[in-house]
Amino acid sequence: MTKITEYFNQAKGKTLFSLEIIPPMKGSNFGDLMQNIEPLMEFNPPFIEVTYHREEYITKEVNGETKRIPIRKRPGTLGICAAIMQKFKVEAVPHVICGGFTKEETEDFLIDLHYLGIENILALRGDQEKGETHFIPKSGGHAFANELVEQISAMNQGKLLYEETESFPTNFCVGVAGYPEKHFEAISLEEDLQNLKRKVDAGADYIVTQMFFDNRKYFDFVDKCRAIGINVPIIPGLKPLSTARQLQILPEIFFLDIPEDLQKAVKACTAPEQIKQVGIEWTIAQGRELMQAGVPALHFYTMSKSDNVQAIAKSLF
Repeated sequence: MTKITEYFNQAKGKTLFSLEIIPPMKGSNFGDLMQNIEPLMEFNPPFIEVTYHREEYITKEVNGETKRIPIRKRPGTLGICAAIMQKFKVEAVPHVICGGFTKEETEDFLIDLHYLGIENILALRGDQEKGETHFIPKSGGHAFANELVEQISAMNQGKLLYEETESFPTNFCVGVAGYPEKHFEAISLEEDLQNLKRKVDAGADYIVTQMFFDNRKYFDFVDKCRAIGINVPIIPGLKPLSTARQLQILPEIFFLDIPEDLQKAVKACTAPEQIKQVGIEWTIAQGRELMQAGVPALHFYTMSKSDNVQAIAKSLF
């Protein structure tokens, strides 16, 4: 197992290529996901992140009684990570979330990862349960990502929740999320930066940013992080825009700005393929500037599709 931060050190200033994928919907073909990943292997990603999706609930009549039943629409994160490591010989980085887990369940999940040799993880609070107006932790679970990082750091020292053992230290390398345009729940960017620093102080080894379309947001974010003593690697997250509808839904879902020039270019298109090409060219320009600045990696939010990311990577790597 190689830590993600070790890959950055070994690269000696060269920008690496990495990606995030989403597990398929329950009942979908797992083989299709692997086929979408395969074309991107030519760019030698040292790691692939795999998202984790918390439970949703449905109401159902069972034996004449109304019950609230948990379901997972996108299961399989752990199995997908194991398959990626076996098939492609790259590090898989599962998302580990607070939402829906007690501390004990989190510990069990981390032990399972350790047994499988998966020791690079992205620690996240996660989203609120569908239908809730704000995040509510499970009883006995973590309310904030820095608390999750603290638990993982303790395990790295051989400290489990209710026992200490020198025979069972883990060696997790922990990534966390950063928001160049501020997490939507934070009062200000400054408050959000302090929350990020708590995660780093708790033991986070690197940061992956939310997607952005204006590199100035990333550069300003990095400068502000460094000014308050956050000195771990900060990986920019990129997503190529591919449809006109994303001009509306991406700001709504991820609370980010889309530059006016990009909006105009998309609105001037008369066919879907033209929009996809605009997104590719915009992301190539972003990537070139970021690589010139010496970022440790370009991390692509693929949504488990490879064609546009492949076109971008061919121009950059």
